[in-house]
Amino acid sequence: MDKVESKIKNFFKRKKTQAQFKLAGPGRKLTDSPSSSSSRPTKHDDAYIPPKRNELSAEARAAADAAMARNQKKDNRNFNTSLAAIQAQVRRELEAEKKAKQEAEQSSEQKPVEQDRSNMAVQGVYFRCPMISDEILPSKEWRVKIKEFLYDQLEDEKALTACLIIHNCNTKDKAEQCIETLTKYLENIINHPGEEKYRKIRMSNRIFAEKIKPVEGGCEFLLGAGFQEQEIDGEIFLIYSSEDSSNLAELLDGLKNAEKITIDLDRNIQVLLPSQARKSDLPLDFFRISPEEIKREQQLRTEAMESAQILKTKAMREREEQRAANMYKFSLIRVRFPDGVILQGTFSVYEKLSHVYEFVTSCLKDESFDYTLISPAGSKLGDDELDKSLYDLRLIPNSVLMFTYPQMTGDPHGNYLKEEILMLIQSM
Repeated sequence: MDKVESKIKNFFKRKKTQAQFKLAGPGRKLTDSPSSSSSRPTKHDDAYIPPKRNELSAEARAAADAAMARNQKKDNRNFNTSLAAIQAQVRRELEAEKKAKQEAEQSSEQKPVEQDRSNMAVQGVYFRCPMISDEILPSKEWRVKIKEFLYDQLEDEKALTACLIIHNCNTKDKAEQCIETLTKYLENIINHPGEEKYRKIRMSNRIFAEKIKPVEGGCEFLLGAGFQEQEIDGEIFLIYSSEDSSNLAELLDGLKNAEKITIDLDRNIQVLLPSQARKSDLPLDFFRISPEEIKREQQLRTEAMESAQILKTKAMREREEQRAANMYKFSLIRVRFPDGVILQGTFSVYEKLSHVYEFVTSCLKDESFDYTLISPAGSKLGDDELDKSLYDLRLIPNSVLMFTYPQMTGDPHGNYLKEEILMLIQSM
């Protein structure tokens, strides 16, 4: 196992120097909606001028009056029928209009919510992946980069790279089922080297078709291990024809012990002036729930405020607080110094308070400085809380901690932060 881990580490160390990433340009948005106006010209036909006719005789006038009287009696029922048809048509059109409105509302709810991030406290949540490059990217972009990086290495080291692809480019369930099946294939060959039946895999086999073929890296692993495609009696098989199967044990260890390539949360350090710290809204990246669920949660909060006069038990209040806390994956921590400067960093809600202290200390001009952080409630966050998570301390989703030290004397406007950190102060 140590040998495999060392091989994987050397793999990334070597590939990191070779890999060249194409910098992804910023996404483009269609900001200009096409507008079109159509006007239909009014058609003015020449007025029709009927020809002059001779006046009706008395007999003709009497016949015409009698015919008109008969038509009026007969048309009463037809008129009622036409009215009913018109009313039915109106109802149909109203129903169609209502249905179209409902469909439009549903489609608008399904569209991804675009946030205006210009007034956000932070633009997003960013990560590093030291094993691959020094870039700082959102997690979605890292997933694409990692996949591209691994597939670029298939030609050089197919089997080892395929192990990493299986672990990193599939869901956990699909990867586990694939690894379990591949392990059986290899163990059968290792334990029964003379059995020909274990060296052939029919690609139309149900287990292979369900657990290997649709999994990224599954077929590549078998080909890298020494299997080759062959057609036998009209069917495609993977055949292991090598007489030396000594490398299979090492590949088996790599398959079992390879892990997901981890990305590390970047603190996204910012230094703010008091006037800039008024922005407190967070982007959707901080939430663990969808935008639609956020809307529903906001609606529930509005209803809760309306029913605030209702007397609630302590258990009811605790449940509501826990439900609100469970909405977030990350926490924005701000530390306010005596000179008014504010240091800002991004943390996982499950990181410990000790990580916040480490972050603050690493930014101080004098890292040996003895200080204490004060919670928004005014209590000291000392040694007893260091091992507690930000979630447990309810320092989420964003909290402002006060920086203080024993016997605060001297110039409160002195510089506490390193010069290179102070250079990060955002321009107004």
